[in-house]
Amino acid sequence: MKHLRKKVAYLQGLMAGLDLDQDSKEARILTEIVGVLEDMAEAIADLREDYEELEEYLESIDEDLYDLEDEVYEDDEDEDEEEEDEYEEIDEDEEEDEDEGDYIEVECPKCHEIVCFDADVLDDEDVVEVTCPNCETVVFVNEAEEAPEAEETGEAAPSKAPAGNKDTEDI
Repeated sequence: MKHLRKKVAYLQGLMAGLDLDQDSKEARILTEIVGVLEDMAEAIADLREDYEELEEYLESIDEDLYDLEDEVYEDDEDEDEEEEDEYEEIDEDEEEDEDEGDYIEVECPKCHEIVCFDADVLDDEDVVEVTCPNCETVVFVNEAEEAPEAEETGEAAPSKAPAGNKDTEDI
């Protein structure tokens, strides 16, 4: 900015050194041009100052936002770690349940989807039908005899009992 102001001051000095008649058209035009240049240099200097102030203000807002993000996301990171710990505990519980064999897997004869259900269904005195959640085909009825292979592997063979039995309960 100083550079621009120096040039305008130099032009003013040159005009003063020309000894032009102040009433001539040329002198009035040159005086007005130098005056406009001086006003422009001043406006540019003001804009530069405003820009620098705005830049400082923006930097302070950015720093405050950064601090705020640290506080907010730091809490989220702690919660995420707690959730991960909970998920790990749930996964361990599921692995224990799998080891105990509390469920039975049966393949649906229609859509070949694996259907899992609680092994307690085998001990239930009521007639219980297990249906495929995909195609709603009956894949197991607890009153039918189990195949000898199913007892050895821990899986039940699908039953061929009719699906229209009214005394049954869907799982």
